Amino acid sequence: MKRVNLEIVGVGGQGILTSSQVLGAAALERDLDVYMSEVHGMAQRGGVVVTTVKIGEEVYSPLIGKGDADVILGFEPIETYRAIEQASKKTWIVTNEQPIVPFTVSVGTQEYPSVEEKILPSLEKSTDRLITLKAEELAKEAGASITQNIVMLGALSATEVLPINKDDMMKAVEDKVPERFVEMNLAAFEKGFDKTRELIESK
Repeated sequence: MKRVNLEIVGVGGQGILTSSQVLGAAALERDLDVYMSEVHGMAQRGGVVVTTVKIGEEVYSPLIGKGDADVILGFEPIETYRAIEQASKKTWIVTNEQPIVPFTVSVGTQEYPSVEEKILPSLEKSTDRLITLKAEELAKEAGASITQNIVMLGALSATEVLPINKDDMMKAVEDKVPERFVEMNLAAFEKGFDKTRELIESK
């Protein structure tokens, strides 16, 4: 079985750790080896967060070399852009295209690059497998913007790159989120999954 190298990037407060835990639980349910790195950077709200997940057989290290990522799952567009050195033309890059503007931009000491003119064109040059989503909009349709991370997991599942099927992923979501939020999170997963399948089939 091929090992899958996954890098998840974003900022604090976006639920990246929860997403990693869902992936880990789904992998273990399938009796797969899984190795997750610790969250790097400042995990409080707004700080950069990067984590790696390896799933498959005989997984020993969480490190991913340049160009060796099978998937980059980006919760925030500029953080996806910063991770493109891990990508090759065969890498799935699945990114939220709605930015979270940092404090330094809000106060005018830095500028946020244009998503449409700078970030997305750079991502398109880096891979033949780019999926871009408006995750917040899809999350709101599911019930709450806080479910954006589960929207992104649904999108990841739809690429079919993982050795984990959709039902196992949804079971892991159900197990990892508070019971009162299960229905909303499952709806968010379906939103991300369906939109990504639509985008893939339209290419």
